Amino acid sequence: MATNRRNFISNIFAGGIGAAAFNLPGCKNAPGDGNKEAELLKSRYDQLDAVLAKPVFKHELFPDPVIIQSLELLKFERSFLCRIRSKDGAEGISVAHGDMRLLYPIFVKSLQPFFIGQDARRLDALMEKAYIYNLNYRCKGYALGIPVATIEFAILDMMGKIAGKPMGELIGTIHHTHIPLYQATEFREKPIEESMELIKNAVYESKAEAVKIKVGALMFMTKDLDAKGPANRTEQIIPLVRKTLGDQMALYADANGYYGVEEAISVGKLLAEYKYKFFEEPVQYDWLERTKQVKDAIPIPIAGGEQQHGIEEFRWYMAHDGIDIVQPNQYYFGGMLRSTKVARMAELMGKICTPHLSDGFGYIYMMHFMSTVPNAGPHIEFKGYAGIPIECKTSSLKLENGKIKVPTGPGSGVDIDPDFIKKHKLVEA
Repeated sequence: MATNRRNFISNIFAGGIGAAAFNLPGCKNAPGDGNKEAELLKSRYDQLDAVLAKPVFKHELFPDPVIIQSLELLKFERSFLCRIRSKDGAEGISVAHGDMRLLYPIFVKSLQPFFIGQDARRLDALMEKAYIYNLNYRCKGYALGIPVATIEFAILDMMGKIAGKPMGELIGTIHHTHIPLYQATEFREKPIEESMELIKNAVYESKAEAVKIKVGALMFMTKDLDAKGPANRTEQIIPLVRKTLGDQMALYADANGYYGVEEAISVGKLLAEYKYKFFEEPVQYDWLERTKQVKDAIPIPIAGGEQQHGIEEFRWYMAHDGIDIVQPNQYYFGGMLRSTKVARMAELMGKICTPHLSDGFGYIYMMHFMSTVPNAGPHIEFKGYAGIPIECKTSSLKLENGKIKVPTGPGSGVDIDPDFIKKHKLVEA
């Protein structure tokens, strides 16, 4: 099983990263060899911490201070925008995750005051301090991550416009100009036959060359305390999707933490039998050790990180070889800078970064982030387009031959319709 996983990773990294992968031996030591295991773990942590200590934002691109004069949250119907302006008149704008409708008090009361008057060139420090200021860490998780990320995206848009560079060039080196995507599907609550028709339609419309399906039962959007979903649905749909879409289609599966360890191992082995590429969140996201138990017992890679709240959880996963593929969500996790630190740790350990995607406009930020990740997976998640009126002069923003071209204009590289922006009104505390 370990050999299969190593072969998978080495195939992904055939372009060169594999040779630079983390050079420590595996965690499995002979009985009674506790000292060596402890030394190995310490060595890993030391190297991971050295990676985490490196700044992400390229402040050297900006010789003069960029003082934040205003930071606004704007709302129109279900849409939230963040607009930031500097004292010198530079402006940036970002699109918030839809759940800002639940979280806007954190934005306007706990974060907005902190950023006013700060020098945007110190973005690394600002992002760290934002989690501490006003005891904000008590809101840790996506409740804090979404507002923080929304602000960071607006700052990066503004700074990119000042420097004349896309967001990616502010946080790293561009490794990918086109991002290969897999079509995520969300039809777990529906009968098998209906699910298959919806999956086929989604693939046809997006022209994606890879697909992720859901396994397990629906755990949310229901008050039923005993909801289990259709009997044997997972056991039926895993082979059916493979048979329907063919051997050439890259397939992935996501349990959203539905299973216990033993069930997850059983499903993981079935996925391996039908040549699925990874198994995402087989158990609850915060079951770090139990996630590792599943990983060690099945022959396909384990992916996780969509719901992780902090750097420390990814640090543990990397040091203990707990997952194969890291999936920080740029909105939930608090932005691109924090996600870049996770990707760097994964690169050090010879692992893959395939971020989780949420909300329509999020794919714009995901593409800029992934353009800088050398250890990117073969396909990145895609759930649909922006859903708001935008224009991009440097990319069609459409899936073509399984890939989307990353915008190369300054900042986000995307212009939101000014008339649409004018419809938004200021959200106040």
